[in-house]
Amino acid sequence: MRFFRPEPHMIDPTDALPGRPTPMAVADTHLVTGNPMTPPWPEGAISLVVGMGCFWGAERAFWQLEGVWTTAVGYAGGFTPNPTYEEVCSGRTGHTEAVLVVADPALASLTTLLRTFWEGHDPTQGMRQGNDIGTQYRSACWWTDPSQRDAVETSHQRYAEALAAAGRGPVTTEVGPAPTFFYAEDYHQQYLAKNPGGYCGMGGTGVSCPALTA
Repeated sequence: MRFFRPEPHMIDPTDALPGRPTPMAVADTHLVTGNPMTPPWPEGAISLVVGMGCFWGAERAFWQLEGVWTTAVGYAGGFTPNPTYEEVCSGRTGHTEAVLVVADPALASLTTLLRTFWEGHDPTQGMRQGNDIGTQYRSACWWTDPSQRDAVETSHQRYAEALAAAGRGPVTTEVGPAPTFFYAEDYHQQYLAKNPGGYCGMGGTGVSCPALTA
């Protein structure tokens, strides 16, 4: 007999865990870049918050880019303030695993960040990435400044068209203004730099992101 796991679904806000008022404590500096992981950011820097499945590999994909000033992993898009990893994995917070990226636009433009996002995972899988299943693995791309909206939405549309042309399903990525980003526990920050042999479930579709103008 074959057994089926029920499709994960977003929790109702009234059923979400209460969380806590105190943010998670993180290290003063990024293990790889040596820069702070918390604001303020350098003048002129750009930032983006994305969800690409397991945040360990997603964070590494961005800190490896020239011009990325800092990255951090956390939780966003849900209802529970300052959740723990275990709470997020329970599906009772509504959050997805997220990565905050801060970059020097002269070296790592918004176009570069968006291309890394779209090509670095499969945005057609709903509440999962590969074998990672749950609401915390859903795809999301959130702008942190209204001036980024057109570029984000255009990239969404163009990549959806490219995927459709390649015979892929519809894009399920959440797109919109960035919700509150809650920092994850410090042991998750730069996890694959601390644990080079650690799990990474990252995998793209093999479909290139069309040229953008951001």
